[in-house]
Amino acid sequence: MSDTPHIDAVTADAPARATPTVPTRVAMVGNPNVGKTSLFNRMCGVRAKTANFAGSTVEARVGTCVADGAVLEIVDLPGVYAIDLELPESRLCRDCLAGRLAGCMPDALLVVIDATNMQRGLRLFRSVAASGRPVAVALTMTDLARARGLSVDAQRLSVALGVPCAVANGREGTGIGPLVAAIHAAREVPPTVVAAGLRPQWSDETIATSIGGPNTLGTDHDRLTDRLDAAFTHPLLGGAVFLGAMALMFLAIFRLAELPMTLIEDGFAWLGATLSETLPAGALTSLLVDGIVGGVAGTVVFLPQICLLFFLLALLEDTGYLARAAFVMDRIMCRFGLPGQAFVPLLSSHACALPGIMSARLIPDPKDRLATILVAPFMSCSARVGVYVLLVTILFPHSGLLAGLAFAGCYALGAVAALVTAAIFRRTILRGKSRPMVLELPPYRLPDIRSALLSTYDRALVFLRNAGTVILAICVVMWWISAYPKAAMPAEAVALEARAAAIEAQAEAAAGSQDSDPQATAESLRAEAGTIAARAQQEQSFAGRIGGAMQPLFAPLGLDDRLTVAVMTSFLAREVFRSTVTVLVGQGDSDDDTKVADELAQATRADGTRLLDAPTSAGLLVFYVLAMQCLPTLAVTRRETGSWKWAALQFGWMSAVAYLCAWLARVLVIAFGGGG
Repeated sequence: MSDTPHIDAVTADAPARATPTVPTRVAMVGNPNVGKTSLFNRMCGVRAKTANFAGSTVEARVGTCVADGAVLEIVDLPGVYAIDLELPESRLCRDCLAGRLAGCMPDALLVVIDATNMQRGLRLFRSVAASGRPVAVALTMTDLARARGLSVDAQRLSVALGVPCAVANGREGTGIGPLVAAIHAAREVPPTVVAAGLRPQWSDETIATSIGGPNTLGTDHDRLTDRLDAAFTHPLLGGAVFLGAMALMFLAIFRLAELPMTLIEDGFAWLGATLSETLPAGALTSLLVDGIVGGVAGTVVFLPQICLLFFLLALLEDTGYLARAAFVMDRIMCRFGLPGQAFVPLLSSHACALPGIMSARLIPDPKDRLATILVAPFMSCSARVGVYVLLVTILFPHSGLLAGLAFAGCYALGAVAALVTAAIFRRTILRGKSRPMVLELPPYRLPDIRSALLSTYDRALVFLRNAGTVILAICVVMWWISAYPKAAMPAEAVALEARAAAIEAQAEAAAGSQDSDPQATAESLRAEAGTIAARAQQEQSFAGRIGGAMQPLFAPLGLDDRLTVAVMTSFLAREVFRSTVTVLVGQGDSDDDTKVADELAQATRADGTRLLDAPTSAGLLVFYVLAMQCLPTLAVTRRETGSWKWAALQFGWMSAVAYLCAWLARVLVIAFGGGG
């Protein structure tokens, strides 16, 4: 019979039962990489959420564990090496243990100690026990300790420490029952070992009492681990392994996310079409279909990529490899004022800046984390690809080699801009000595699939909550300025509609005729009329008027009124540029990139010159590589930094850099004879 009682929180569909109204609040403390998060996930499951406590830039997780009618509210504090360090995570732990955080006054403390590194764990336990609050100890990694020939006696350790102790394994879900019992027992027995713990030899004596076998301090490394570390942390081999691992990860993300992204797009398209057919035509229907459904769809479509990214990163982190990769990349990133941990968020931003910014939470130093968030949108995301293809095709219609080099150059330009910006910020507004990247290489182990899934679930909920609040509000505002004021139907469009109606009437009069040409002609005329009406609406709307007013500002980049409107409306999302410019130029949008590029390449201005000549196209291409044209990204930046001022700085800096570099690209193309 198992010694683990039934834990409701372990399964998401556990039956409800009567529970006490006031739960026991437990603060979980431990060193990094001791299995604390796996233990928390096993105890709380999906009954957990990310929490940002007031006054702190570091987040914790709060979850509920129900064990045989008893309720525990567990606060999973960040991993720390010591609570007296002047670091954000250490300050959060100190404030929590002292009861200075609103909603985080613990009734008991749970110290998680790695059985393979007792010395370090006992140092943390001594400082935590000094708070005078009830303390229990969870002893983890006992399977690894046994593999190293160590024997662990939790009962003797409990006697030596003077607090309840229990062996628990969050990855396998064993020992949860005794651990819950130890937490309840701790409330009845205050810690008694604090004074004795002041003696320097106390930890050695405690280990000798409760740990047996060779190397009882638990600091050995096997030869295989040493050989793997030598390869994974090598400046050249380690870098090559990391690039290969990241390439495989992003290949998996793009391939595996393709189907669910298509299903999401199709689902929102079906919803929009259903609403259009069901509801009467009018402002409310337009708001629902074009503003809310269309706007949210443009953000939620990236959810599969975000989930896959965080799931794979969680697996890599759990294996112990990600720490080695950060160590390798630190040699390069530190030259630009960024830590090695920043490489993963920046690389993640090539899929989408939203998960890239969110994954910057892995960076411990607040200034390093903020610098990474601010520069992440410079990396060329998948939303830019459509614009790149269009403009590169216009620039190099007959040279696949030059087109390919230009396409690769877009990605390189974004990466260089990100690194240079980071170097500037870390030497000016974010000036200060970076925290040295000191990390303990965790042991290699098989990843915990369940913990990775729960972590992914938590991040997905955060993303969806953001999509349902700030991003939704932005979508509604952008819909309104694009839809109002309503423009009257142009006379040319009215005439085309009348011609289409007349052709249909003549076709109906010719009873028995099987000729389909009249119907096709009528549909073509109506499509042309719709394009003219859409162009008029774009020009007369508030967004169009803003674009027209901004045209003198963009004139040095070679943009006329129509291109300026397309650029301004694409600040909602870059993907809007192509559809907007084709409508304004009078061409129907198409899925055929080559056809659209050919049509736009032939479009002319009022004076007869080409609308998208080489200098203008080159300038626009550089502008779209560097500009901040993604309002959802700004919303996520605001959420992750806690202030709109950083989002405003991000927008202003990227827009200025994009403008200056676009102007320079146009000037250079003209100087080298590319003005035609």
